[in-house]
Amino acid sequence: MKKIMLFLLPAMLFSASCDTLKSLGNILSEVDAANAIKEALIIGSDFGANSLGQHGSFSSDVLLNAILPQGASQVIQTLNKLGLASEFNRFTNTLDNAAVDAVTRSGPVFVNSIRKMSIRDAIGIVKNGGTAATDYLRRTAGDSLQKTVTPIMYTALQEYKVADQWNSLVAPVKLLLGNKAGLNLNLDHILAVMIVNNMFQKIEQKEIAIRTDANARTTASLQRVFGKNWNTTTN
Repeated sequence: MKKIMLFLLPAMLFSASCDTLKSLGNILSEVDAANAIKEALIIGSDFGANSLGQHGSFSSDVLLNAILPQGASQVIQTLNKLGLASEFNRFTNTLDNAAVDAVTRSGPVFVNSIRKMSIRDAIGIVKNGGTAATDYLRRTAGDSLQKTVTPIMYTALQEYKVADQWNSLVAPVKLLLGNKAGLNLNLDHILAVMIVNNMFQKIEQKEIAIRTDANARTTASLQRVFGKNWNTTTN
C-alpha cells in the first residue's frame, strides 16, 4: 500500500512575525484563522490522497459511471452478450491502477494550491462553519486543479495503455450500438474531474470532523481556532 507523506509546516503557511501570530483572549486574528484553515485543508488533502491512493479505491461501477454516466448499463449488457466480461474486468482493474497513480501524483498539487491561497475573508470562513473552507477552495481553485490533474491522469493512462485497451474493448460494442452510448470520450479529462471531485469530498469530510470533533484537532492551531464558537465571541 503506497502512503503519501505530505509534511505539514504550519509556521510556513503564512509569513508573519511571532508577535503577529499571538492571539490573546477572545480575539481571533485573520492570521490565526487563515493558518488554521490552510492546515485543515492540507490535512484533508493528505487524507484524500492516502485513502484514494490505494488499489481498489475506484470500483468498476464508479469508473464506468464516470466514463458513461448515461450509457453504462447498456454497454455492460452488450459486453456480457459478446462474452467480453472478463476483458472488461481487466480493463477496469487497469483503470483503477491508473487512477490510483494519478491520485498519488496529484496530492502535492492540492497542497501547493492550498498553501498559495490568499484568504482575505479567513475569519468569515471560520465562522461560517460546515464546509466553508472546502467550498472556498473548490470555488477559487477547482478549475485550475482539474487542468493540472488532467495531464497527470493522461500520463497514468498512457503508462497503463488504457486508451488502447479501451478502444479494443469498445470496438465491437460500437458495431452494435453505434454512437448511442457516447463512446468517443476524452478519458483523461473525465477521470481527472472524477479524481478532483473525490479529493474535495475527502477534504470536506476532514473539515467537518475538525469543526465538530475535538479529537480531530491534532494541532495547537486547530484547537485554538476551531475549539471555540467565534460567533458568540466578541472580536
